[in-house]
Amino acid sequence: MSGGNGTRGAAIQACAGGSAAGTDALSDRATGENFPVALRILPRAYRRNLMAVYRFARLVDDIGDEQFPLLAGWVATDVAETTDRTGDRLRALDAVEDDLDRAFSAEAAAPGATSPGATSPGATSPGATSPGATSPGATSPGATARLGVIREVARTAADCAIPAEPFRMLIEANRQDQKVGRYATFDDLLAYCRLSANPVGRVVLHIFGAATPERERLSDLVCTALQLAEHWQDVAEDFARGRVYLPREDMAAFGCVEADLKLAAAPPSVRELMRFETERAGRLLAEGAPLIGTLHGWARLAVAGYVAGGRATLAAIAAAGSTPATPATPATPATPAASAAPDASPAGFDVLSVTPRPGRARTAAALIRAYLRGR
Repeated sequence: MSGGNGTRGAAIQACAGGSAAGTDALSDRATGENFPVALRILPRAYRRNLMAVYRFARLVDDIGDEQFPLLAGWVATDVAETTDRTGDRLRALDAVEDDLDRAFSAEAAAPGATSPGATSPGATSPGATSPGATSPGATSPGATARLGVIREVARTAADCAIPAEPFRMLIEANRQDQKVGRYATFDDLLAYCRLSANPVGRVVLHIFGAATPERERLSDLVCTALQLAEHWQDVAEDFARGRVYLPREDMAAFGCVEADLKLAAAPPSVRELMRFETERAGRLLAEGAPLIGTLHGWARLAVAGYVAGGRATLAAIAAAGSTPATPATPATPATPAASAAPDASPAGFDVLSVTPRPGRARTAAALIRAYLRGR
């Protein structure tokens, strides 16, 4: 995540009025994040639908991260006097979900509405769905929504036969962020990823007319890995917001405490922990990557872009704070850093002194390899 609160706040406030400036502001955020290079060269119809989903996810995430909601007129509160920031954010998320429900309910009730899932699940050709198409004389999908971002995503959902549930799950993930700041186990964190990340991959498959149970299973692995990669590159930023996604059981196994996350540079124990978490995320990504080989055309290129972005991010984490020192033996909970020699600290994996970001050249190279190999 990147961009200051002022930028996010302006986008949220503008989107509350449905302005083009608001959606443009959210789109501009993509240039500073792990937004796949491949998506920038897709045909306009696909790019428009993918950006609609991105803007929705970005808006919901920003509401959850804001110091206070700027959905003007939606939350009846005096920002200057309110101290219940969590309550404000939860009410703002409720308002967005109400608008989402309003849009999808109107779409379902519209004459001749396409039921979710009507698209042939195995289709992978660019014409499998008709992005942007509406029946002559039909009310524009999402017209009843108050938020411009919701109107956009409702149109995409109607065009691509996407159910409302994935979008509701993304809202619920941000509600959880307001209530849960720590995770005891890795399984607990995976459950969070099922809300915060996996729905996006399933929506992408629908946009390309390629959703099948097996592809969705592989997509879930990829998306969980991508979410973990984002958490591991943003350890310092998340800690500043009061959140620690590193599982407590893992921190204990490597002899880490939360006070370590306040340091200007990662000590050996934190670097070993980050090596362990990064390698585990890499294994999940590798397990889901064969999804690429089941796809063709633009769908294959887009998913290869997501996988490449994840690999480049994990590589950037591994290189963060690198020194000429010889890396330690790969870390495991059974052999944590505390038991290693003092000079056995791994080169890299310092996510506290810098926020690791992959370069575009590395990401583009990874994309080409993933596309050609089909994994």
